[in-house]
Amino acid sequence: MITKVYTLFPSSPNERDLSKIANELKRGALMIYPTDTVYAVGCLSSNAIALEKLTRLKNIKLEKAPLSFLFNSISELSSFVKPFDASIFRLLKSTLPGPYSYIMESNGKLPKPFHKRKTIGVRISDHPVLKSLLPMLDAPLLTSSLHDKNEILQYTSDEDEILSAWDGKVDILIQAGMGGNIPSTVIDLTNNSIELIRQGKGVIDFI
Repeated sequence: MITKVYTLFPSSPNERDLSKIANELKRGALMIYPTDTVYAVGCLSSNAIALEKLTRLKNIKLEKAPLSFLFNSISELSSFVKPFDASIFRLLKSTLPGPYSYIMESNGKLPKPFHKRKTIGVRISDHPVLKSLLPMLDAPLLTSSLHDKNEILQYTSDEDEILSAWDGKVDILIQAGMGGNIPSTVIDLTNNSIELIRQGKGVIDFI
């Protein structure tokens, strides 16, 4: 596997490169990319070829792995989760896009092998590259934080280190400047309640 590196400027990501990336994802590419929190690895959630690559890379079972889905908008997110009340909508509206991961009840409309999941992790990133790329895709991205092998530094943030560690293991690497090393704040919204699971980059003054 040869890793294709795309260098994009967050202020104005190249439309031609974004189109190439979108087409490669639709053909089954596995990708490392920046988010508004940490770098992540993921693929199109509806592509069986890419899902198999992710399974081998992470040594996981997709049916049970703690992975999240990266959506383009609250409208798209709403198509894959059970209806939620007005207070939850206001919370999502005020915090997304942003550094939050929410656990919500699935409505069973995700592609296999995720259609039987009772709950799913959902994200809408505020990173400009993803905000430009996701509307070009026909399904949400399946995403997982990129962890560092260093036990002290949990998340990889340096692009050169990322390329050195992952070159040849993924199809695409998007470089868009130094990433962060603080993960998203995780909040459980199941049963229309609000429960903090992990404090991360996102503030929690609304809880």
